[in-house]
Amino acid sequence: MSMSSHLEELRRKHEVLSDKVEEIQRAPGTTDAEITELKKQKLQLKEEIERLTTATA
Repeated sequence: MSMSSHLEELRRKHEVLSDKVEEIQRAPGTTDAEITELKKQKLQLKEEIERLTTATA
C-alpha cells in the first residue's frame, strides 16, 4: 500500500468516526464512556495522519 493510499484510508476512517460520534451524541442512552472511546480513537487517527503527513513533507 502506498503512503498516499494509506493516508487516504486513515482520513476515511477518521471521517467515519466523526460521523459516528455525532450520531451517538444525539442518541438517547449513549454513555459518556462510549463517546469518550470513539473520540479517543478519532484523536489517535488524527495524530497518525499528522505524523505521517509531517514525515513525508
